[in-house]
Amino acid sequence: MKLKFLTLSAALLPMMAFAEEAATPVLNSGDTAWMLISTALVMLMTPIGLALFYGGMTRSKNVLNTYGMVFMAFAVGMIAWVVAGFSVAFGTMEGSLNSVIGGFGHIMLGGISWTEFASVDLGQLYPKFVFVIFQGTFAAITVAIAAGAVIERMKFSTWLVFVALWTVIVYAPIAHMVWGGGYLFNAGALDFAGGTVVHMNGGLAGLALAILVGKRAGYSKVAMKPMSVMLTALGAGLLWFGWYGFNAGSAFGANAIAGVAMLTTTIAAAVATITWIVIEQIVFKKPTLLGAATGAIAGLVAITPAAGFVGVGGALIIGILGALIAFFGITVLKKKFGYDDSLDAFGVHFLAGLFGAIATGVLALDDKALLWAGPLKDSNDRLGQIFVQAESVVIVGLFTLIGTVVVYYISSLLTGGARVDAEIEEMGLDEAIHGEKVMNL
Repeated sequence: MKLKFLTLSAALLPMMAFAEEAATPVLNSGDTAWMLISTALVMLMTPIGLALFYGGMTRSKNVLNTYGMVFMAFAVGMIAWVVAGFSVAFGTMEGSLNSVIGGFGHIMLGGISWTEFASVDLGQLYPKFVFVIFQGTFAAITVAIAAGAVIERMKFSTWLVFVALWTVIVYAPIAHMVWGGGYLFNAGALDFAGGTVVHMNGGLAGLALAILVGKRAGYSKVAMKPMSVMLTALGAGLLWFGWYGFNAGSAFGANAIAGVAMLTTTIAAAVATITWIVIEQIVFKKPTLLGAATGAIAGLVAITPAAGFVGVGGALIIGILGALIAFFGITVLKKKFGYDDSLDAFGVHFLAGLFGAIATGVLALDDKALLWAGPLKDSNDRLGQIFVQAESVVIVGLFTLIGTVVVYYISSLLTGGARVDAEIEEMGLDEAIHGEKVMNL
């Protein structure tokens, strides 16, 4: 009997070994390659795409400072993300506080091995370190978006402190609430790639900063012409290119949803570009390149929360209406309320992002959403989903406003005030702060 048992065990050993080997997660090289590429594409968006987009719209005496604010937002933001931001956003902890923050177990990425996968349960078999850096590029561009509202009058030193603190105190908790297993995630809020987390967040932070810092000297009284519309258009093109990593990369693999996101992203951006110049032709009798570039960004922002959840029809609707809403924000709301949002971070990013977040609940397709654990749990409860979307924009908006004001005052206190002196503002921040000119003739 014992011999028979040993013989049977010997025969089963290879099968048991095979089963164990089959159960062991194996890195998916295709998904890993796609996530590495997507991360590089999103990285390109900030220190190149957004920096050129913003820099071209700035007056010539402040171009380098504007570029530098965006460039340094990426550098400082990434360090803040690795040190503490990722842990706050995607860490795990017990208790009710986990509804707002992830925890502190991954400070300096502690507890994460280079051999660890992003999420075995969801089949995301690429390195977790890639997930860390991919999400870090989102954090960096979010705070960089806010820079567009306060260029030409905010201290460079104050800005650097603000970026470091805001990334951890404001961005990371919002990312946790929506994406990291927090309150809005569990409520079923849909945000495919950052309509609330990135664009509403960054755009509203920009408006808060613009009001707190104050208007530029001579605002609405002297002409403040952009240095180079060509640079802005080039930046818009690079942003559009990088947005494929932003949206399609948020499928977290080389899969069918990534294909959906890439298609809807292209459609929304293209139709928003056309919509914007048509409106300009009707209202101002001149379709401009600056308008086309702005329209493209508005469409990209609006489709971001919906990219993997909607079809072609939804993308067309979101692109057209996203452009209309952003145009209204820039040409009507800004003039009515008189705030000096230098490069329209609020009008383009917050308003189009807010619209996209709500439209996602209206237009999300059941078959797409069901591929994601959580969204549209009851396909018949469309009104319920819209309510959740509305709840998410309210909570994110309130958290952003309060958090931004707190971080602003801390940063201002630490750097002796947030605004440059009047003579520095008059001279231009490029020479006064950096000792450089955009062109030395």
